[in-house]
Amino acid sequence: MFRSAALAALLASTALSSAAMAQTAPASANAPTSGGFATSDATDPYLWLEEVEGERAMEWVRAHNAHSLGVLQADPRYAQLHAQALEIVQSRDRIPGVGFNHDGTLDNFWQDESHVRGIWRTTTLDSYRTSQPVWETILDIDALSAAEGKNWVYKGVTCLPPEETRCLVSLSDGGKDAVTIREFDRTTRTFVADGFILPESKGGASWIDADTLLISRDFGEGTLTDSGYPRTVRLLRRGQSIDQATVVFEGQQADVSVSGYTLRDADGVVKATLINRGINFYEGETWRLNADGTTTQLSLPAKSNINALIQGQLVVTTDQDWTAPSGQQFHTGDVIAWNFDQWLADPATPAQLVIRPTEREAIEGISATRNKLVVALYENVRGSVYVYEPNASGEWARTRLDLPQNVTVGVGSASEQNDQVFVSVSGYLTPSSLYLADAATGQAEVIKSLPAKFDATGMVVEQFEARSADGTMIPYFVVHKADMPLDGTNPTLLYGYGGYQNSLLPGYSATVGKLWLERGGVYVIANTRGGGEFGPRWHQAALQQNRQRAHEDFQAVALDLISRNITSQPHLGVMGGSQGGLFMGAMLTQRPDLINGAVIQVPLFDMLRFHKLLAGASWIAEYGNPDIPEQRAWIEAYSPYQNLRAGQPYPEVFIHTSTKDDRVHPGHARKAAARLEALGYPVLFYENVDGGHGAAANLQETARRLALEYTYLTRRLMDEPAQQ
Repeated sequence: MFRSAALAALLASTALSSAAMAQTAPASANAPTSGGFATSDATDPYLWLEEVEGERAMEWVRAHNAHSLGVLQADPRYAQLHAQALEIVQSRDRIPGVGFNHDGTLDNFWQDESHVRGIWRTTTLDSYRTSQPVWETILDIDALSAAEGKNWVYKGVTCLPPEETRCLVSLSDGGKDAVTIREFDRTTRTFVADGFILPESKGGASWIDADTLLISRDFGEGTLTDSGYPRTVRLLRRGQSIDQATVVFEGQQADVSVSGYTLRDADGVVKATLINRGINFYEGETWRLNADGTTTQLSLPAKSNINALIQGQLVVTTDQDWTAPSGQQFHTGDVIAWNFDQWLADPATPAQLVIRPTEREAIEGISATRNKLVVALYENVRGSVYVYEPNASGEWARTRLDLPQNVTVGVGSASEQNDQVFVSVSGYLTPSSLYLADAATGQAEVIKSLPAKFDATGMVVEQFEARSADGTMIPYFVVHKADMPLDGTNPTLLYGYGGYQNSLLPGYSATVGKLWLERGGVYVIANTRGGGEFGPRWHQAALQQNRQRAHEDFQAVALDLISRNITSQPHLGVMGGSQGGLFMGAMLTQRPDLINGAVIQVPLFDMLRFHKLLAGASWIAEYGNPDIPEQRAWIEAYSPYQNLRAGQPYPEVFIHTSTKDDRVHPGHARKAAARLEALGYPVLFYENVDGGHGAAANLQETARRLALEYTYLTRRLMDEPAQQ
């Protein structure tokens, strides 16, 4: 609702070889290409591939799918990899993720081989504690799809507190971000006849009361931002048609989006109705909707997040250095709190500092029980959970939950009735466990744990550091068999993302373990700048004109792996999706000499046009604006599409995307493949016709994608010589 998831000791970095010191890309890879290929519409021969479902484009897609599936599915190892992937993704032997309802019951969304699209279901906490919980189905998405002849993908539900009997269900056609929202009666478990129905659009809806919604939708011409998101927030009352909804707030055309929500206390009572104006991806304004229909801007940093309302205290994280109206100075990453009522009456009310992370710490999650603030705090990418509570003077004291240390911890759903909270614990070789913690006592008990999904016998996790081009030390994890020879022959998969303050934290992946590690592969995760592993500053160090730093960080990890003789170019491959797909493109165009394979998932690739495609304009705060010459220059220097060249040592790559992805345009992936082919390079390209940004609308398609990826990686990194 608010504006917005066991390791070895840190080892000192060893001296780098001369090859590893060559951090920067060759000049030809970074030189701007003004007037060159695809620097304008007139010089881009593949613009037609941006016609998402155009006849010519889809004919191209079908031909490439037939070729790529023919190659990879004909590999004798594909069948076993697919069977293993399907068994894992459809396994019922998973921890059902649950969320507390206001009455203490638990909800879950579940998919398996019998429920491919999934079911929304509920149980009691006592039942959930048992090995075989008794679930009651609330809504069966497979049955709904069959009855209505639709390819519905469940996108979530929001119910009206405190009774939570009336709900808004979001349904996507094939996995798109755009959803249809329909009112649902949880008591009768049926959609409400003549209830609220919002047609397909990006945006959202929040309950104010049983007969009033706060909605942000596509209301027709002029009501969307340049990013394709809603520009107005409106009040919709029961019985009104969409076009009768009253405008209560309007953003600017250049904004990313606007949205509304209610700030409620633990009893479900509305304390404020708020509107978020997203000026760009990271900066925004929060406005209060007053009883008379006017709005008042709240005194908050432009880069901030409202985390919780607890015991009358408004908890906020600031992602910038900020001087409050009280004159207090706060630092980037600080968590602060005000007495909410006093602060609304007087914005100069002093705030209390709750948390100030150190340089190597980061807050990865904040949740609130009825009386406590529960925080996942990481030090050097290893997590602990702390409980914070204000005392009579308004100062905050903290205690630590009794949980395993040096692992990944995730703060989950918290109870509004008491101080219970779910916490997940996992590691690269440690299967996930779910704890139910009592934030009041600090005690925690395991209530669910998974058996191992792959044989980790003899495997270890190590953490190293690589020196990037500017001298910054970049941590990374290596998961491998302990008896791995340091002779450069190990098939190694290097994964990266490096953007949007998303942290890559140690976690248990059954598919990576079964399809790669168990077969002798090495798995590496790079914690580059651009992510959030060390808080907002770690992210902001690679924004806009500094984006190349993140690419150099990733390249530094590859060089360090080679310098340590963990692997070598014939056995090193890279993988990443979305922003991580841009990472892979930069690696391909800047340092193809380091790798022998790349899995490029739903990527950004044409960075001179990203802001013109689907939601792309919303990411200008991350990358810069290609329409501004100075910013275009730094973007063009690394944009993979424009920097593809003939005569380079590019390996065969595997690129995949989804027709239904309405976030990152499939044209990026299509054009990348087409350009590589025109330059004479072999390419494997696959496009799922459904799936949304996750590129998989159901479990069967997820298993297929995984099997295709690991078949490709086997051929490129395990076979000698590599197959193509």
